[in-house]
Amino acid sequence: MKKNVFSFFLTLLAGLACVGSVAAQATPKPAKDPAQYGRPFGGVPDGRDATIYQVNMRGFSKEGTFKAVTARLDSIKSLGANVVYLMPIFPIGKLRAVDSPFAVQNYTAVNPEFGTLADLRTLVDAAHARGLAVMLDWVGNHTSFDHAWITQHPDWYLHDATGNIVNPIPDWKDIAQLNWAKPEVHTAMIEALRYWVFAANIDGYRFDYADGPSQEFFTKALASLRAIPKHKLLMLAEGDKKKYYLQGGFDLCYDFGFMNVLKGDIFAKGKSVKLIDSVNTANYRNAPTNARMVRYISNHDINAWDGTPAQLFGNQRGAMAAFVVAAYMKATPMIYNGQEVGYAERVPFMGARRPIDWTPNPALTKEYQRLIKFRNGSTAVRNGALASYSTDDVCAFTKTEGREQVLVLANLRNAAVNYPLPASVSSAGWRNVFDGHSVALEKLTLQPYQYLILKK
Repeated sequence: MKKNVFSFFLTLLAGLACVGSVAAQATPKPAKDPAQYGRPFGGVPDGRDATIYQVNMRGFSKEGTFKAVTARLDSIKSLGANVVYLMPIFPIGKLRAVDSPFAVQNYTAVNPEFGTLADLRTLVDAAHARGLAVMLDWVGNHTSFDHAWITQHPDWYLHDATGNIVNPIPDWKDIAQLNWAKPEVHTAMIEALRYWVFAANIDGYRFDYADGPSQEFFTKALASLRAIPKHKLLMLAEGDKKKYYLQGGFDLCYDFGFMNVLKGDIFAKGKSVKLIDSVNTANYRNAPTNARMVRYISNHDINAWDGTPAQLFGNQRGAMAAFVVAAYMKATPMIYNGQEVGYAERVPFMGARRPIDWTPNPALTKEYQRLIKFRNGSTAVRNGALASYSTDDVCAFTKTEGREQVLVLANLRNAAVNYPLPASVSSAGWRNVFDGHSVALEKLTLQPYQYLILKK
């Protein structure tokens, strides 16, 4: 969302996981779904096994189009991602406009800035051919002020005491707040959500500002979507309330708390790395076994308003140590376009376009590739039992599944740190997962921002 949205979330939300099963209840069926385009994709990953790649089309290329994304799908695939998440693809409102893609004018049309429906279908087809699922960004809490519903159904919106349609937050002057007490809003939104599954054969949604719409809506909407035959859909909530995994039926949701602690407390203020353990405890308490938070070191909000990974985590080495913790500890990782090449500039999603330069750092790209490749191939890393052995400076943990055990050590300080191996962790038999060399752990000193990934 826009500049103040991220900070609004951070003050409003606490870090809890949001995965679960949909409560059983009758769900509305649309008057008529469009004809199914293409063959439903059979390769949509379980949320626990996903690696999500976020595409901001306005900065992804000079052209800023679906076609330009299609042209780079091989690079996304080679990175190890298996889910492509596209930021909002819909026409942007022109009334009170600030050039934000989060002011949706029409939920069943494509923004001509990006191309046509045929171009989107080509992108989805090409992604599926490479084993990549495609998620759309759904901005359902509000519309633009020139959406057709404003004049056709003004009662679908919230109004203030003087009769004016409400802005959710004053700074969001371009968006109009929907009234989620209206069943008609639920029905219309569910029809629009189903539309893209049929019309473009997409594989799921990232629900922007999931704390806005009602729980009743999400229960009905996700049940309706999951009832579509032959489609496995991945659902990600940009929100972290406990209700999402207890009742809502989401596969994944954002871990705002983790990013706050990692960036704000540990890196910016030098607080104890052990704070991450508290985040994990809060996130996964009473959660189903398939509960997963989405963790990241960058996304469109953070990149646009706060800085690049290297700026936020000390330098590029600090960013990589942070990424290892985000991707390996207990979460589903998400990568923001350009992060994998260490692009040093911010990539805005509104205002002046600044297309990514994809050439800066091929060595960094290879590092991301090997980290993601090992995660993709390790059941222990993705789904194993977590045991933490962190100190104030080093994030240390094991992940264990069956006979596979992985030990991760990440120095989150820009200084050499001695790590005393706990007696409960054997010092023998560990090998570096990337070169196979044995590693002695009796007297271990980790260099600034160094990480080790070991396996027995």
